[in-house]
Amino acid sequence: MKWALCNEILKEFEIERQFEIAAELGYDALEIAPFTLNDWVQEITEDQKARIRKASADTGVAAAGIHWLLVGPTGLHITDPDPAVRAKTTEYCKGLVRFGLEIGATYEVVGSPGQRARKEGLTYHDCWEWFKEAMAASAQVEGAENFKVCIEPLAPNTNNNFLFNHLEVVKMCREINLPNVGVILDTYSGLQTESYLPDAIRETGDLLFHYHCNDLNKRAPGWGDVDFRPFMKALLDINYGGYCSIEVFDFEPEPVEHSRKGIEALKQALADVS
Repeated sequence: MKWALCNEILKEFEIERQFEIAAELGYDALEIAPFTLNDWVQEITEDQKARIRKASADTGVAAAGIHWLLVGPTGLHITDPDPAVRAKTTEYCKGLVRFGLEIGATYEVVGSPGQRARKEGLTYHDCWEWFKEAMAASAQVEGAENFKVCIEPLAPNTNNNFLFNHLEVVKMCREINLPNVGVILDTYSGLQTESYLPDAIRETGDLLFHYHCNDLNKRAPGWGDVDFRPFMKALLDINYGGYCSIEVFDFEPEPVEHSRKGIEALKQALADVS
């Protein structure tokens, strides 16, 4: 098991300090939200990318992946009825993969509920096929054979109305049928949409490429009442070797202490079931 931290929790710090804090707290990686660098991924500068690569090399903390992919840019929608909007969005998604590769990342988390939402009047089937096309195009970017495109089921209260649980996303991944397309499960959403999240982890099995850790109170593990031991046990049961990444939606606690308590809680949960 490897530990990652989504970097928006540390967005008040310069990128070099973000990597230093992650190293000091015992994280293996940062997961980068492109919007913390620029609204449009194409406008993230070569200097910014170089700074990420250098900070990663200097600290030994990987820039493991990217997430919150479509926060920032306007006019993009993966399942829009307008073919021109879909084409523009797909090209943008491919640009995100290229950015990930340029900073040394090995995966991306495709959540973005607002930008994949099924618009009024559209059939589920149409949105399914359009979303599949965008994910397949992302996964087939040149040089991305080992870059994992991780599709995320999300709860309705995240502004999501399309792809709610692991069964849907596993089905989609199998239809896409590319070795670098898989599933990311999220504790916050999974506790609301799965009948029993540990079983969803086990049933996803080898298609589980990534896992997000957060409490139902939208804070990091250890800051609420969620017991993470059943999820750690399920991950052990499938020999999961990827990242467990802390993602938060409540930024009220002091960020360093928030991050410290989160990783300590996860490590203790893993130790308790190992």
